[in-house]
Amino acid sequence: MLKKITFSLCIFLINQTIEHASAHPLPPTFEEKFDEAGYQSVEAAVKEFEQHYSKVKLPTVLPPFSITHKFGRFYKDPLYGMNDSLNILYVHNEMKQHIFKIDIRPIQPKVSFSGKAYTLQDGSQGIYFEHLLFNFFVFEERNLQYLLGIYKDSTNQETPNLFVQIANSIKSNEVATFIYFPSSIQ
Repeated sequence: MLKKITFSLCIFLINQTIEHASAHPLPPTFEEKFDEAGYQSVEAAVKEFEQHYSKVKLPTVLPPFSITHKFGRFYKDPLYGMNDSLNILYVHNEMKQHIFKIDIRPIQPKVSFSGKAYTLQDGSQGIYFEHLLFNFFVFEERNLQYLLGIYKDSTNQETPNLFVQIANSIKSNEVATFIYFPSSIQ
């Protein structure tokens, strides 16, 4: 009789544990959070964007802070057809301030920005400006407008000069859909 009660109690506790676990699923992983927001691999997002627009040139120079993950998302504006963009994020899964982002959009319709102008190596101009949480740099390359953003607290290097280096690496880069990454990036 005692064995029957012990066995029944064990079955009851196992069922309660399973029910409790299914009622309280584990929170999403770092990668799953980006998946839920519509992000995918950079390569897949670039390929989608290039199917609608021209080839994308990505930087060979990245900010001097550690990055563990890269994600991409192509957004096609179904309503107006004016806000199409390719969003690329470079982030660190533990250091939340390590964020570098690139937004690429067709040059038409053009979005205007105001700020301090910097001359790039090919003689074109880029505009540097600051916002609440990010510093930004915008420039044009081959019918595309690039908006680079670095989280303000992520680097102590002078941000405008860093942006110029990154922009120059895009402008001098051959048309490609790959990026050079340190081996620590997934």
